Amino acid sequence: MFEDKSQELTPISKLGEFGLIKHLTEHFPLSNESSELGVGDDAAIINPDQKKIILTTDVLAEGVHFNLGYVPLKHLGYKAVVVNLSDIAAMNATPTQILVSLAVSNRFPVEALEEIYSGIQAACKRYKVDLVGGDTTSSNSGLVMSITAVGIENEENIVKRSGAKPNDLLVVTGDLGGAYMGLQILEREHAVFLADPNMQPEMEGYDYILERQLKPEARTDVKGILGELDIKPTSMIDISDGLASEILHLSDQSNIGFRLYEEKIPLDSLTISTADEMNLNPVMTALSGGEDYELLFTISPNDFDKIKNHPDFTIIGHAVEKEDGNFMVARGSNQLIALTAQGWDAFLGNE
Repeated sequence: MFEDKSQELTPISKLGEFGLIKHLTEHFPLSNESSELGVGDDAAIINPDQKKIILTTDVLAEGVHFNLGYVPLKHLGYKAVVVNLSDIAAMNATPTQILVSLAVSNRFPVEALEEIYSGIQAACKRYKVDLVGGDTTSSNSGLVMSITAVGIENEENIVKRSGAKPNDLLVVTGDLGGAYMGLQILEREHAVFLADPNMQPEMEGYDYILERQLKPEARTDVKGILGELDIKPTSMIDISDGLASEILHLSDQSNIGFRLYEEKIPLDSLTISTADEMNLNPVMTALSGGEDYELLFTISPNDFDKIKNHPDFTIIGHAVEKEDGNFMVARGSNQLIALTAQGWDAFLGNE
């Protein structure tokens, strides 16, 4: 857990629950006007000033969502915040506050939690959100983190999953599949280490996809970019469980179907080469890999000219009538391949 094995570590029992919370949160200043009262009282006070409040929460459990054999604690804290802010961004809203709760076993000293909170603080600073509360408790099964994120937005700006119409264009930000391939590299090198602890991990050259997995970023910038282009999406979702699953979510909520074009799916060259190295289909890493935290959205076909050459966005398909179903058009042919939800499911594992 720590490089310096001689470091004297502080048991959590030395501080107690309230002392621990104060120790971990005392250097988190409030920066949003809507944060009226933060950590230290029985509850936080948020003043939305006539705007809508958007709430989301995620639980991350050791052994299910992360492996501390290769995930640095600081990165874990950062990522835990980002995955929640991504949900706020997917509503076309502005994240403003978070609450953090931890359940930890006695194998974690105070210094380990300080590392987690240093990542949380880095994310708060990066995205200009305030830590306004949370809780800590003991755990008999490792580390569990629960983060709730708050967003505040004018009602007219909020985008749901349910507004897409037939002929709308399907658009995605960034590139896909990199986080999944980063995970494959981490799992491979961790397995090698467990077999022979003297072996040095081979991580060189995989920086981009490793960062996509260990330190993803929420696309909170997209709201501003779309505003500058005078585009309001008709529906939107973040890509946490794989492109195919998210398309099916939009289809279900908007009561339409989709045509996805395989040749249009944006893939980074390192994602492609690493998938080839591991005998994986690069397209499947995008369809089913998950954890990319890019945004998938639909726009009116009338907005095509506004977005067609923009470097942040790729048009990957279009909406059709519900009865026409959800299919991917195979590269170089008109073959239709049914889209199925094979992304991450916390209860089933990665199928």
